[in-house]
Amino acid sequence: QTILHFHRSFDYSQKNAVLVPVAALGIGGMLVYWLRCRHKIKTIEMGNGWWGSGERPLKGKEDESIRPFKIETSDKEIEDLHRRLDQARYTPHVEGAAFHYGFNSSYLQKVVAYWRNQFDWRKQVEVLNKYPHYHTTIEGIDIHFIHVKPPYVPHGRAVRPLLMVHGWPGSFYEFYKIIPLLTEPARHGLNEGDVVFEVICPSIPGYGFSEASHQEGFDSIAAARIFHKLMKRLGFKEYYLQGGDWGALITTNMAQMLPQSVKGLHLNVVFIGRPGLGRLISIMLGAYVPWLVGLSREDARRIYPFVQKNFYDIVRESGYLHIQATKPDTAGCGLNDSPVGLAAYILEKFSTWTDKSFPHRDDGGLESKYSLDDLLTNVMIYWVTSSIVSSMRFYKENFFRDPTLSLHNRVGVYVPTGLAAFPQEIVHTPPRWAKDAYKNIITYSYMPRGGHFAAFEEPKLLAQDIMHFVRKVEQL
Repeated sequence: QTILHFHRSFDYSQKNAVLVPVAALGIGGMLVYWLRCRHKIKTIEMGNGWWGSGERPLKGKEDESIRPFKIETSDKEIEDLHRRLDQARYTPHVEGAAFHYGFNSSYLQKVVAYWRNQFDWRKQVEVLNKYPHYHTTIEGIDIHFIHVKPPYVPHGRAVRPLLMVHGWPGSFYEFYKIIPLLTEPARHGLNEGDVVFEVICPSIPGYGFSEASHQEGFDSIAAARIFHKLMKRLGFKEYYLQGGDWGALITTNMAQMLPQSVKGLHLNVVFIGRPGLGRLISIMLGAYVPWLVGLSREDARRIYPFVQKNFYDIVRESGYLHIQATKPDTAGCGLNDSPVGLAAYILEKFSTWTDKSFPHRDDGGLESKYSLDDLLTNVMIYWVTSSIVSSMRFYKENFFRDPTLSLHNRVGVYVPTGLAAFPQEIVHTPPRWAKDAYKNIITYSYMPRGGHFAAFEEPKLLAQDIMHFVRKVEQL
């Protein structure tokens, strides 16, 4: 019996020797799986789309060729523009109102006179064509983009691909002054020679020379997916992103969609969702003890008085948004038919969004920051492509289903992020608030000057900040 008991005990011990590690391994594996699932980064589903006319073809692969494109004009186009400018009607402005009622009609007549008699569209077309333009078909529509490579790259130096996305009422032309700073930094006095870019600037579908969607529902997520496909088609596996206005939301969606493809995200405006309890407490206490709620003195200076800067100012400047987010085609009819109306509608934003004091000036301060040639070139991109209505529809598609754009804030951004906060931006987002959505902020810069159209207005400041951010990311 003793021998039998010993034999059974030996068998039991052997079973334990096998079962215990197996059980421990199984439990450990389940724990690791649970922890990985718990910390798994949520992403926006990439999905697919079709935005061409009619139904998606059942057979046949989409033409993935990249086709060189050149902007052209004609005598007929210019003659039609001049005829419409000559026939414009004006309403006398309210005396002393400056830009507080919108675009001052007296100054508008001066702009139109310059447009009619001095602005040379043929010359500006040559300027536009100085960079290589291309078209490629993605999800049924033709996508326009420029692709600029450095003319010279020192031996052994890496070139970083950078996708830059514009907003409304801007265009790819906003980046014409910053492109040479990024592709040839040493030549332009930027001592950032270890960071050199090749720059890709697409036109958002429905803007400029990118075909508009023929179907309902084309929003920022659809644009993000198309731009990822564009970069893949160009042969890039990893790339940097930069955006402002709609470009900031589109590039944010790109980072949320395929974080493995995005080396870094740089923004000059931040979209954040509705405030939670923590932010409400921060707002209430920030004016008195900013340090207690994670705000800096500069944050407090830019945010307060809160109701004035974050309610009244926004209500005053957002009438266009309500129109475009509800019935864009109605107002768009007149803008698409009248170059003078189109110029007033677009250029008023380049006044009030560049500097909050400009509405007090009779000329809207426009020529203190930009040349009329640059401003009218941007307007002409909308005019000759008849794209103002389709560009306005982008508001309808994004706000109709998600009025607060809160959907995008449910998915965090975990790629390295750099934020450039320009002081004249419409709203200021402190780093403490930005961290609610952007979880991996590498750089946050309080820019010394500049407003909403950063690349257009302060190209050197923005280029320096992009380079500073990318260098930090490369050192990680």
